[in-house]
Amino acid sequence: MLFHDIVFWLLSVMAVGGALGVVMVPDLFRAALLLIVVFIAVAGFFILLSAEFLAVVQVLIYVGAIAILIIFAVMLTRDVQRGNLPNRLQVPAVVLAVLLFSALVAAAVDTQWEFLPADQQARVELVQTSAVTTLTGEVLTDEGITSPDDQAEVQESGLADLLISDYVLPFEAVSALLLAALIGALVLVRPNPGTGRGSS
Repeated sequence: MLFHDIVFWLLSVMAVGGALGVVMVPDLFRAALLLIVVFIAVAGFFILLSAEFLAVVQVLIYVGAIAILIIFAVMLTRDVQRGNLPNRLQVPAVVLAVLLFSALVAAAVDTQWEFLPADQQARVELVQTSAVTTLTGEVLTDEGITSPDDQAEVQESGLADLLISDYVLPFEAVSALLLAALIGALVLVRPNPGTGRGSS
């Protein structure tokens, strides 16, 4: 567990440091790069939780799509050298961030964190494998799952089936998130009326 603890704290430093840099660095381009660091750190947390598929999705969607759209928007904005200008929303944003952080800390402290037993962890890994490939009865038998009902449960619990059944709404919300990022990028590069210059 020592290795996992070290990796966890390294990822935590990356995530917190990158998040602070996003809101404190005046240069928008560097802030966007720091946002990518935060996304990669979150993907690392998913890997520590044995959710490799979610880690890949995190990198593909947030790093490969949303962050790249933001970077393109920043690069196409002519007033990018002005950076993050002070505005009246800074104080409410700080208050909201403190409240959200307090809620997350309270939830983390009150939660009873328990590791899965070895047999359940192996079952979770098999379910994740079934999301990208077909597991035959022989493979499941070799892994210690001999009951026909248990084998059917593992084979039918593929992630692809869950995404179009129980979790279809969050799956569609991801597409809405990508659309919102695209619209935001277009708004940033849209010329201001009368000036012909992009907004910042």
